[in-house]
Amino acid sequence: MLRILAVDDELPALEELTYLLRRDARVTDVEPVRDGATALLALDRSLAEGRPFGALFLDVRMPGLDGAAVARVASRFADPPSVVFVTAHDDFAVDAFALRAVDYLLKPIHPDRLAEAVRRVAAHAGQAAGTAAGPRDALEPAGPHGPVGPGGSGGSVGSGARPSGPAAWSHGVPNDVRAGRSAGVPADGSTGTSTGGSPDDEVIPVELAGVTRFVRRSEVMYVEAHGDYARLHTAAGSHLVRTPLATLEERWADAGFIRIHRRHLVAVRHVRELRLESGRAFVRVADFVLPISRRHTRGVRDVLVRVGPDTPPGFRPDAGTSAARSAGHG
Repeated sequence: MLRILAVDDELPALEELTYLLRRDARVTDVEPVRDGATALLALDRSLAEGRPFGALFLDVRMPGLDGAAVARVASRFADPPSVVFVTAHDDFAVDAFALRAVDYLLKPIHPDRLAEAVRRVAAHAGQAAGTAAGPRDALEPAGPHGPVGPGGSGGSVGSGARPSGPAAWSHGVPNDVRAGRSAGVPADGSTGTSTGGSPDDEVIPVELAGVTRFVRRSEVMYVEAHGDYARLHTAAGSHLVRTPLATLEERWADAGFIRIHRRHLVAVRHVRELRLESGRAFVRVADFVLPISRRHTRGVRDVLVRVGPDTPPGFRPDAGTSAARSAGHG
């Protein structure tokens, strides 16, 4: 059974990772922290308490002490924990191999792929304890989306000896899979296809705990920024996607979405009210009241007054109202 320390500076990504790890029966405890310095303190405390962590799941790029630095410190322990890197970047695989990482996961995390990483961590722990572990775990590195080599989900390398060294991370893995997506699906996770509604209504696959749901763009009432991610809010709930708000702003402009704040993008068709209170402007979307930044107020007001809530598909809100989509995003 495993105690895991999960480290990521992005709260939505950390919460998702923690949630998925805690669902695994092989995991007894997960402690989430948001920076490298706190991670080192947690490691020190766990050793003092005699309850060391069996594995570290580390984001690579974090302010201050990054994941690689934490891994280097942990590698000097008498009984070092297994290390799994969890990152949105696929250009760190060679360095991860040099740091003897057990696995390397690309965001957004797929539950099946995470389960495989936990299996590898458990097997590695068994080897360290002198228990039987298959030679595959000892010799075969994992690619970002599965073990590489015969029988692995990361792609076959054909007959003969297994690859070794840094090349084993990517050998036999298609470029689109190494980039963190399935073949034919854009990097942001959208399919660009339709399942009902307007023929131009984009469909966004969102995944949580092994279940993939398909959300139509027309169902999205507003979008909230979460660092390099965005949270789509619909009447049925909210969904985190690995797409920056600025990207959605540009891509969904023709569908009637406008920027009202550096943190929010709203669908004009779902706006039910524009409020002015104490010199500040707000919009009401369903039961949510969202602030409009001062720099966007005039442009947003002009759009709402001109077109009203029933915005037809193909309407571009910034036509004639450049203030509605300022490059500065206040």
